[in-house]
Amino acid sequence: MQHSATIELAGSGDLVENVLGRDRAEQIRALAAPMVPVGAHAPVNGVDALRFAEALNLVLFADLIDRVPEGAAYVADCAREGRRIVLDHGALRTVALPQGTRCAMPQGVEAIRRVLEPLGYVEVGLYPLPRLKMTGHVWCHAQFPETMPQFFVSELHVDQFSPDFAKAAVRVFGSALDRFDAATGAVLARLGEGGSVPTDDAADALRTVMRLFDRQHAVPFEADYETLLAESAEAAWISTEGNAFNHVTDRVTDVEATAQGEREAGRSIKDKVETSASGRVRQTALRAAQVKRTFRAADGTLVAREVPGSFFEFITRRVDPATGKLDLAFDSGNATGIFKMTQAA
Repeated sequence: MQHSATIELAGSGDLVENVLGRDRAEQIRALAAPMVPVGAHAPVNGVDALRFAEALNLVLFADLIDRVPEGAAYVADCAREGRRIVLDHGALRTVALPQGTRCAMPQGVEAIRRVLEPLGYVEVGLYPLPRLKMTGHVWCHAQFPETMPQFFVSELHVDQFSPDFAKAAVRVFGSALDRFDAATGAVLARLGEGGSVPTDDAADALRTVMRLFDRQHAVPFEADYETLLAESAEAAWISTEGNAFNHVTDRVTDVEATAQGEREAGRSIKDKVETSASGRVRQTALRAAQVKRTFRAADGTLVAREVPGSFFEFITRRVDPATGKLDLAFDSGNATGIFKMTQAA
């Protein structure tokens, strides 16, 4: 799908530059396809919700490719070919602890809802993932659903696992701190009301929001990690990576051709392309980067081990003949297959 050209959005551009620095901001804006069509109203001064949302997506994209070498290599190949990445969606994982557990963080997807909805996102779908004991929640931008990336936020239901698992999960995730402060809340509230805020205030808020896309809890004990891993690769992943972007997704014309190109490039592309029940949504991905993470041993000393990190995904979407519009839906079967990319080697 081709995106229309965009005007230079001073608010968004300044905001990305404030967070990433000028050179990196210019590079990232050049790598990603436009999200906001020509003619979209922009505030004369400051940043509105639309520009904040665009900047958030760009900064999250930059963070992901910094952490996923094969994804960065793919993006660099696209840049050499003169093709920009069409950001279809980003994904992150959350944990819902058993009812009554004391924790500073809002539970599960609620920690992310408070960021997305003031920026113009609406929750449009629930995708049960019963084999994983998770549920996928999808947020789509109300104003520009096809060009602004969606968010696929999964929630792991701790109360569906064993008692030993639940105890380990509470020990690990119950220590999470809430980095969402009053100043950030005030900025997002103003944006959610349709107003704009000074760029410096928006940049401070964006830095705080970016900290929410990280690990919020303390370094886990290795024994707790092993307990989580025995029942859920996804819970184990969250214990080391937290709420970091699990993956970003490039919307491509032909996902099979893209997959073949990745094989020829020697990158670790998934063997199978996942196809939705409708046949209109097809997905595959590179395997997760392997990263070194720190754990606490039984005696409290720090130990390091290699674990799965984040990855890069590809998707092809077709037009839904019933609506005449691009099918922006997800598929529980596809998602379950893609989740396997972060299983331990």
